[in-house]
Amino acid sequence: MDATTVLAAIEGNIATVGYGLAAIGPAIGLGILFGKVIESTARQPELAGKFQQTMWIGLAFIEILALIGIVTPFIFAAV
Repeated sequence: MDATTVLAAIEGNIATVGYGLAAIGPAIGLGILFGKVIESTARQPELAGKFQQTMWIGLAFIEILALIGIVTPFIFAAV
């Protein structure tokens, strides 16, 4: 194995670890979001529909962070 092959393997492993670390933020955000929606629904069951509607909007914003984490290496690799 030459140095280029070793460097490519290390770079690939670092990218994998980097995405794993980037996925921690959205995972924590989703846990907080769903926990608060369940708590709110338990406190005011008559507003469950509104809470669920707001939850889906929040879910979309949190998930876009994970998608940005996936797409970012491809964007910077193209430059």
